[in-house]
Amino acid sequence: MLRGAARPASPGRGRWPVPTFAGVDHVSLTVTDLERSVRFYAEVLDFVQVIDAGYGRVCMHPRTGFVLGLVRHEGAQGTPFTELATGLDHLGLVAASRDELVAWEERLRGAGVPYTPVRDMPLGHHLAFRDPDGIALELYAPNDVMAAALRELRSREVAPEELLAMARQVLGAPPA
Repeated sequence: MLRGAARPASPGRGRWPVPTFAGVDHVSLTVTDLERSVRFYAEVLDFVQVIDAGYGRVCMHPRTGFVLGLVRHEGAQGTPFTELATGLDHLGLVAASRDELVAWEERLRGAGVPYTPVRDMPLGHHLAFRDPDGIALELYAPNDVMAAALRELRSREVAPEELLAMARQVLGAPPA
């Protein structure tokens, strides 16, 4: 910021327009064993390794185009993942339906991957499991109410106040 320039009262609500982004480009995960992780993400989730950068691998999902980086940092401590540390809590991936989550349960079972059975929650259905480093992964299928709300949000630009009102309506919760 230029010296002497006045700051807006709150980020994004002042005189300067806020740039936006088009979506998530990729997620990179720190792992302890690159080959084991590439094998897991390929065999269990159908990712394809497209780049070997030595210290890391870039994998892409052929149907969604989602890019996943797997990195082994030199000098990394190799401590087990915990969602209790600052940083990543879990990586959530979207499934088309609850029935698809049930099919994922069968796939995980067949691959010997421990998982928590599909949970039906107020806004959708969740299937939780972990990768070989214990990184928490989730497959989520929105229920009809949440799917409709997401379609509405993705169909047009929504002002922050309208977003809060929509969230209150869908969640039945007080404003944040």
